[in-house]
Amino acid sequence: MDHDEGDVLDRKARVRLLGPVQLLAGSRVVPVGGPAVRGLLALLALEANRVVGVEEIIDALWAHDPPATARTIVHGNVSHLRRVLRTLDDESARILTAPPGYQLSVDPQQIDVHRARMLMDRAATVEPERRAELLREAYALWQGPVLAGVPDSIRAPELEELRVAVHGARVDADLAIGRHSELIVELSPLVRVNPLAERTVGQLMRALYHAGRRGDALELYQRVSVRVVETLGIDPGAELRRLHDRVLNDDLQEPQGPVEVVTNPAAVSQLPAAVPSLAGRSAELGWLDQGLVRAEAGESVVAVVTGSAGIGKSALVVAWAHQVVDRFPDGVLYVGLRGFDRHQPPFEAADVLTQFLLGLGVATNEVPEHVHERVALYRSLIANRQMLVLLDDARTAEQVRPLLPPGARSMAVVTSRSRLDGLAVSHAARMRALGTLDPDDAVKLIEELAGPSNYDLNHALARLCGYLPLALRIASARLAAGPQWTAKELVDEMSNERTRLAALDVDGSETSVRAALDVSFRGLPPEVADTFRLFGVLTFASAGPYLVAELTGTSVGEARRRLRTLAGHNLLTEIARDVFSPHDLVRLYLRGLAESELTREEREAMLTASVRYYRSAADKARRRLLRIVDPLDFTALLDDEHTPMFTGFDHAQSWFEAEWPNLLATLEAAAVAGLHEDVWQLARIAHTYRVVCPLWDEWTRLVEIGIAAAQTSGSELGRCWMLISRCAVALTFERPEGSLADAEAALEIATALGDARLITTAEIHVGCALTLSGRYDEAIERLSRAAEEAERTGDYALRGQALNNCAEAEKRAGRYADAIVHQLASLEIDRKLGDDSYAVVSLNNLAESNLSLGALDDAERYARQAVDLTSSRQFTLQEGVARSTLARILREKGDMTGSGEQFALSRELHDRAGGRRLADS
Repeated sequence: MDHDEGDVLDRKARVRLLGPVQLLAGSRVVPVGGPAVRGLLALLALEANRVVGVEEIIDALWAHDPPATARTIVHGNVSHLRRVLRTLDDESARILTAPPGYQLSVDPQQIDVHRARMLMDRAATVEPERRAELLREAYALWQGPVLAGVPDSIRAPELEELRVAVHGARVDADLAIGRHSELIVELSPLVRVNPLAERTVGQLMRALYHAGRRGDALELYQRVSVRVVETLGIDPGAELRRLHDRVLNDDLQEPQGPVEVVTNPAAVSQLPAAVPSLAGRSAELGWLDQGLVRAEAGESVVAVVTGSAGIGKSALVVAWAHQVVDRFPDGVLYVGLRGFDRHQPPFEAADVLTQFLLGLGVATNEVPEHVHERVALYRSLIANRQMLVLLDDARTAEQVRPLLPPGARSMAVVTSRSRLDGLAVSHAARMRALGTLDPDDAVKLIEELAGPSNYDLNHALARLCGYLPLALRIASARLAAGPQWTAKELVDEMSNERTRLAALDVDGSETSVRAALDVSFRGLPPEVADTFRLFGVLTFASAGPYLVAELTGTSVGEARRRLRTLAGHNLLTEIARDVFSPHDLVRLYLRGLAESELTREEREAMLTASVRYYRSAADKARRRLLRIVDPLDFTALLDDEHTPMFTGFDHAQSWFEAEWPNLLATLEAAAVAGLHEDVWQLARIAHTYRVVCPLWDEWTRLVEIGIAAAQTSGSELGRCWMLISRCAVALTFERPEGSLADAEAALEIATALGDARLITTAEIHVGCALTLSGRYDEAIERLSRAAEEAERTGDYALRGQALNNCAEAEKRAGRYADAIVHQLASLEIDRKLGDDSYAVVSLNNLAESNLSLGALDDAERYARQAVDLTSSRQFTLQEGVARSTLARILREKGDMTGSGEQFALSRELHDRAGGRRLADS
C-alpha cells in the first residue's frame, strides 16, 4: 500500500468482510449489533455504491422464509446502522435510501473485498517484485472464514473464488522472482490436503524443479496422477501433463522480469460489428471486465450472459469484446450458434469446430473427419494462446461444452435465452442474468438512435416498450424514419395494448419482438408450452405453482417444475419465491397467443378454475386472520395438497399481501364474464383481509365490485353481506356518510331472510353506525341487546364484537367505568379466541378510557401493548390509531418529545393507509 494512501484509509471507516464482518474506525472495531445488522452491512458492502433492493435483502437474510415483519426489521436495522455511522464523524461512508432499497455510498477501497480486487488488477500491470508485494497485501486481507457472524442464509461463493485467484496469482509472482524454497514449504501441505487442485500442484512442481529437486517434482506428478485416476477416473488435465513433459525433458524456464505482451500480427479476428449505441449496462460491462482480469491472472474463465429475447445479450458481449480486443493478443473466435432461429436448426458443435479450425489456420484438407479429433486439435491449438471465444445464442450446455477453451488466460463468453446451469456445474461458469434497462438509460438509447425529442414522450415510449432494448431500438428506428411529430402518434398507437406488439413489428424482418418471442415459445416442450400459453388467459401479472396446478390439472410439484423451466428459458421471471411473472410485452404476446390458439370454452374454463382456486385458498387463509362471522365456507372446495398450507397468522397475511392484485384482477375478469355469484362470495372472503389490514382505496374497490355482483346476481344474502362490508369500511375509517343507511338496509334484508345470526350481526353494525353519528344512548341500547342475544345463543365471537363496540359507544359518551368493564370482557374473549385484530381495538379502547379517567400508567401500558401488537402484525391503520393514543397519553404525562414523535409516526401511518389525517390533539 502506498504510504499516503494507507494513511488516508486508516482515518476512514472501513468494512471487513474477509473474516468476521466488522465495521472499523482506523484499527478500532465499532460494535454494530447482532447477526441481522451485520448481515445487512455485509449485503450493502458487497454491492458498494449499488442499490440493493429491500426484497433482495429480505431474501438474503431469511432465505425466502421471512417473518411478516421483515420489512420493518430491515428498515429498523438500516436506521440503526446509520446512527452507528454518524457516531464515527466520518462522511466517507453513508447509507442512502434509493428505491427500491438502499445503497452504501463509499470509496470501494474502504471495503476489503473491493480493495483485494483492485490490488489484484493493479498487480497485473507491474514488475514481478511489485506484483508479488501487491498480491501479498491483497491476500493478507483474509482474516478468517469470510462473512463470519452473519446469518447462515447469506452466501457469497465468489469470495472463495477471489481468495483462490489472489493466492494463485501471488504464488505465480513469487515463482517469477525465485522464492522457490519458501513456496515448497507453503504449497506442500496444501497439495497434501487437496491433490486434485491441479494449479497448485503445478506451482509446487515448478518450485521443486527450480529448487533443484527435479526428481521430487516428477514423483509428485506420479502421486497426483494416481490419485486423480482413482478419484475421478480420468487423467490429469492437459496443462499439468504438458508441465510434466517439460520437467521430464528438463525444459522448464520461468519468465524473468515483466511479462511482455506482443500482439500477434496473425491473430484471429472473427468479431461481428458492434451496435452503434449501448446505453446503460455499466454494471454488466464491469462484470465482464472482472472475468477478463481473472483470465489474465491465469484462471480459466467461462462467463454466461442469459436473458429473455430482445434483452440485448448479443449487443452487450459484442460491444464489450470490441472494447477489450487488444487484451487478447491471439485474437477472438466468434460464432452465432442459432440456438433460437426459427428457420434454421442450431449449429452442431462439429460444424463450429470446423469454422474455428479454419480460422486458426488449419488447411481445409487437414480438418479431422471425426468430431472428437476436431475437439482434440482445437484444444491443442488454443491451449497456450490468450484468446476470447464468443459463443452467441446457445441453446444448451451440451452445444457449448466442446467449444470452450481448455487453458488458462483464455476466456469464453456465452449468451443464451436459457440459463445453461449445467455449465456452472461442469466448468464453474459465472452466470449473469440480463434485465431490462433502467428508465433513464432507455430514454438515452431512444435519443441516441432517433435524436432529441420531447422528454415526456420519450419516457412514455420507453415505458410502453417495457425498457426492452429490442423494442426500444425498433421504436427508435420508426422515430428516426419520420418527422418529429410522429413521436406522439407512436406513443398513442402503443398505448393501446391491442396494437402495441404490431407497432414493434418490422416489415420483412425477423427481429420484431413478436418474432423473437415466437421462436422461444415454439421451441418449448409441449406441456411447458401449454402452461406458458395459460398466462395469456390470466388477467394479472404473476402466478404461482398452486394456481397453475389447478389450471393445468397437474400436481403442484409438476407445475413448479414447468414454471421454473420457463424461468430457465427467461420467458418468466421468478420475482419472489414461487412467484412467476412475464415481462409486459411477453404478457401481450401471450394474450394474442391465447386468443388465437385457445377456444372460448377453454379460456372460460381457465377463468372458472382461477376463481375456484382463489375462493378456496383465500377462505383457508382468512380463517388464520380473524374469527369468521359469515356462513361462507369454501375450504373443502380444493384439498390441502392443492392450496398453500397456512401455518399461522403471519403466513396468511403475507399470502394475502402478495396475492391481492391477483385477487382483484380475478374478481374484475369474473364480473365481466358474468360469474356474479362467485364474485360477491370471493369479495366477501377477501374483505376479511382488509378488516385486518385496511387500506381505503383497495377496500372500497373490493366492496363496490362485490355489491354490484350481488345485485346483478339477485342474491339477497350476498347483498346483505356486502352492505355489511361497506358499512365496516366506513366505520373503520370513521366516515359516517352512508354507514347507518347500509347497516339498516342489511338489517331489513336479514329480517326478511329470517336468519337470526345475520340479524345480530346487522344489529351490531347499526349500533356502530349510531355511535359514529353521535347517537350514543341508542347505540348502547342496541349493542347491549346484541351482546345479550349472543350470550343466550353461546356465540362468543358475536358477543365479543358486541361488547367491544358497546364499550366504544360508552367511552364516547363519557361512561368510562362502564366502558372499561365491557372492554375487559371483550378483550378476554379476543384472547380466548386468539384474535389479535380484535384485541388491538380492545387494548386501544382501554388505553383511551383509562386516559380519560386519569389513570395514566394503566393507559400507557395498554397503549404500548396495542402499539407492539399492531407493529408486529403490520396493522398499518390500527398502529396509527394506537400511536395517536399513546401520543396523547405521553403529552398528558409531560413527555412532549415522546408525544411529538408518536404523533409524527401516527400521521405517516394514517397517510399510508389512506385514512383521514389526524391532528395533534
